Amino acid sequence: MQKIEINTTQNVTIQYDLATLTDRFLAFLLDAVIIFGSVLLIVAFTAPFLGNDFKYVAFFILYPIFFFYNVAFEILNDGQSLGKKAMQIRVVKITGKAPELSDYLIRWVFRAIDIYGSFGSIAAIFISSSTKNQRLGDLLAQTTVIKVKPAMNLNLEDILKISSRDDYSPQYPEVKKLQEEDLILVKNVIERARKYANPAHEMAVQETADNLRSRLEIPNLPQNNIEFLKTLIKDYIVLTR
Repeated sequence: MQKIEINTTQNVTIQYDLATLTDRFLAFLLDAVIIFGSVLLIVAFTAPFLGNDFKYVAFFILYPIFFFYNVAFEILNDGQSLGKKAMQIRVVKITGKAPELSDYLIRWVFRAIDIYGSFGSIAAIFISSSTKNQRLGDLLAQTTVIKVKPAMNLNLEDILKISSRDDYSPQYPEVKKLQEEDLILVKNVIERARKYANPAHEMAVQETADNLRSRLEIPNLPQNNIEFLKTLIKDYIVLTR
């Protein structure tokens, strides 16, 4: 699985799994089904009753859906069309900044070349050959598409040599309130802090520990934030596997 490391504006390095060509193709197909399905439904429910006036529906509703669906959803839904949301992928800026309106517009304009004008062949070639899985529109906008929910790949000393209930008593049973995505984030925060020892990552560890202590209503936070977060991971694995 190809990955990308993005430095945020707070100088925190975050690692993401890149969306594969298959992920992006399936998202495109889902969006196409949604677009054409919506158009067909609108036609079926309006055309028989409007006669010649149906041209106004086509001009003001159908054409905008067809042409602006993708860019509108990406702008309004934080880089996700409905197809991308279903595939759990998202458009991001490789510089770490939030994508701007101009970035989404550049990607949208170059869909005509990347996808429609070449039946997707140019996009496929660029995505397959680029180190950051970027099509032409992505290269010009400095964006790429990442997986929102990466697999929980075990590392962190194989999740601290995962214990079982037989030989380990969880310290924070409240951890069961969390979702797997929360623990993935915790693991990544720990690993980033280890790899990039700087004040920004120390602050990220502190904020993560404070946030989880508050969410889990743990009265006293241990002095060692890293050990606290590692314990939460270990407890979660033992209590939920």
